[in-house]
Amino acid sequence: MERPIKAALAGAGAFGLKHLDAIGNIEDVKVISLVGRELDKTKEAAAKYGVAHVTTDLAETLNLPGLDAVILATPTQMHAAQTIQCLEAGKHVQVEIPMADGLKDAEAVVAMQKKTGLVAMAGHTRRFNPSHQYVHKRIVAGEYGIQQMDVQTYFFRRTNMNALGQPRSWTDHLLWHHAAHTVDLFAWQCRAPIVKANALEGPIHPTLGIAMDMSIQLKAENGAICTLSLSFNNDGPLGTFFRYIGDTATYIARYDDLYTGKDDKIDVSKVDVSMNGIELQDREFFAAIREGREPNASVADVLPCYQVLGALEKQLKTG
Repeated sequence: MERPIKAALAGAGAFGLKHLDAIGNIEDVKVISLVGRELDKTKEAAAKYGVAHVTTDLAETLNLPGLDAVILATPTQMHAAQTIQCLEAGKHVQVEIPMADGLKDAEAVVAMQKKTGLVAMAGHTRRFNPSHQYVHKRIVAGEYGIQQMDVQTYFFRRTNMNALGQPRSWTDHLLWHHAAHTVDLFAWQCRAPIVKANALEGPIHPTLGIAMDMSIQLKAENGAICTLSLSFNNDGPLGTFFRYIGDTATYIARYDDLYTGKDDKIDVSKVDVSMNGIELQDREFFAAIREGREPNASVADVLPCYQVLGALEKQLKTG
């Protein structure tokens, strides 16, 4: 494929705009369509980023001449169906995390990818953050082994707002969205499947209908363990913070930045071509399309994460 890849973005919210910023740094990719729920806001975003076509209908975009690929940054509950819709239309697709909010739907996505042979990738960004890549390279080189990961995922979301402080049209979920980051990352860093998983959840919010607090324990086949604490009730520093406790070092990862266990910053600027995990994720997607290969974080590759989440959901429902 010598010509520029023609891409579309569905979802003009806070995270969709991050993808538009990232794609602006990637050569030979042109966004030709923007799909959004609210037409006026979508037109505003399209004007800012120079996108010619705007619609509220994904099917309309999928019919555009020359369209190669779609990035889905839409509400979680739409991810699986829209991914399958894109694949059925013959388009490569990257779907933001999670690729589904249930195991059956995740399996359906993987089955459709195998049927079409197209590139289908899930937005498991932690695999691409320079901080986690730095640790991964040491693991692959045999210089580092994880003994324990201690992870905190903390937000303050007692009302249904997005990252820009705007009202959301959908409800986020600690297990199927935020825990997915850590469950996948833990197995990827350990280079071993998860063999034990336990979960506890706090009270269900009376309006949002979701658990606002959750605790998860994981054990990998190689013996490493992970403790994950998640909350939408945290009135303090927000985000996800990873502590790697290993056999030769302790690391603290805060998104794209990395620190020693004593909080000294580590230079990870040379780990990859960018310090932006979203950009690196998008670069992998488009490179896989050009090279005709399976991408890192393909839907098939991350399916074991969703199998663990499905088991945890069953455990929580049965008590």
